[in-house]
Amino acid sequence: MSENLENLTPRQIVAELDKYIIGQNDAKKNVAIALRNRWRRMNAPAEMQTEIVPNNILMIGSTGVGKTEIARRLAKIADAPFTKVEASKFTEVGYVGRDVESMVRDLAEQSVNMVATAKKALVKEKAAEIVEEQLLDILIPPVKSTKKENLGFETEKSEEIELNEATRNNFREKLKRGELDERRIEIDVSANGSPNIGVMGGPIDDMSMMNIQEMIGNMMPKRNKKRKVSIAEARKIMLEEESSKMIDMDEVKEEAIRKAENMGIIFIDEIDKVASSSGKGGGPDVSREGVQRDLLPIVEGSTVQTKHGSLKTDHVLFIAAGAFHVSKPSDLIPELQGRFPIRVELETLTEENFYQILKTPRNALTKQYEAMLASEGVKLTFTDDALLALAKIAFEANAEVENIGARRLQTVISHLLNDVLFDIPETITPGSEVKVDKEMVEDRLAGLVKNRDLSQYIL
Repeated sequence: MSENLENLTPRQIVAELDKYIIGQNDAKKNVAIALRNRWRRMNAPAEMQTEIVPNNILMIGSTGVGKTEIARRLAKIADAPFTKVEASKFTEVGYVGRDVESMVRDLAEQSVNMVATAKKALVKEKAAEIVEEQLLDILIPPVKSTKKENLGFETEKSEEIELNEATRNNFREKLKRGELDERRIEIDVSANGSPNIGVMGGPIDDMSMMNIQEMIGNMMPKRNKKRKVSIAEARKIMLEEESSKMIDMDEVKEEAIRKAENMGIIFIDEIDKVASSSGKGGGPDVSREGVQRDLLPIVEGSTVQTKHGSLKTDHVLFIAAGAFHVSKPSDLIPELQGRFPIRVELETLTEENFYQILKTPRNALTKQYEAMLASEGVKLTFTDDALLALAKIAFEANAEVENIGARRLQTVISHLLNDVLFDIPETITPGSEVKVDKEMVEDRLAGLVKNRDLSQYIL
């Protein structure tokens, strides 16, 4: 766990984030320090490890500037469990809202999935060999030898066994080459499904419901059902089942809880929606302050019961984010403000930022569209002038209507390439090349630029 972070210095973390996120250097610097501090804590003297608390971060910035992307990429770099929740979800049904502890249970679930996937990868080769034999048994059932010796029966049986083995070896080679992937076979698949339980009477919380469903699910006999699938699909299903059998789930859960406690990241979006924008104590502000007070013990550090075990949140890193257009960070209750000591204000994206977003990141929109058209055999290229023109149009649209940040680029490029995407593959045939230059951008987006009311194009 800590080994993953040992070779990641704050500068290297920022360099990794730079591959996907343009600008926002202050935010990248702070999250990089927070991530490195986790390795520092885990390698500090034992008596100090429990005393060192994470520096939770509050990101302030309008939509589309990269708040969620920074947190998500940070988790990927550290191979850390990550879950995102919207604070407004906890108020959407009045004063009750969703159970705040559910975000910790989501983190535990994510961590278990990550650890289980990693352990399945270690046994994948052995599981693949077992699956191959199982597929052969379905296609060419083996002939069992017997010890009867009457009237030359033994000789005939041995010849049959040799022929069977030769046929199996032949089919084994075909399976490896994928020649039989389209053939359909019938397999037994375990029918996992906990019964849906309705509870009459008083309300019941999420955790109790989970425990009841798991208990009844364990009491029910395991059933298999027949499915007719292609060999390629059967291999995937059987490989998943065999890999699951070969790993110790109790060990997985223990490791996952440790990983979530020491490496977990919870991203609380729309935190500004639960900030009270006035000094009044009635109306919806009662609900908002209630949500903040429910969040407080989780962020401060508490033990939450999950179906995989108890999870302590003392060292989970919390990153909260919000636009704070109507309210401001100081509208949060003081106790919650104190639990987010690092405040980062993300900058509004400039025209130059838009140009770099289109050109530099590994997952740039232009590269996504190039990959999509390549699947049709069509080569798509963007000139530098076209990227500059697209950046200018997106920036102007954000300035004149509603600032939706980098998401505006999706709107603009989609509008630009709609006709091209529609014409492939009938009019624009495989082997063709589509070159997007400045003239094409200005011609197809002329109406978009002139029309100040762009509401019909807002995503």
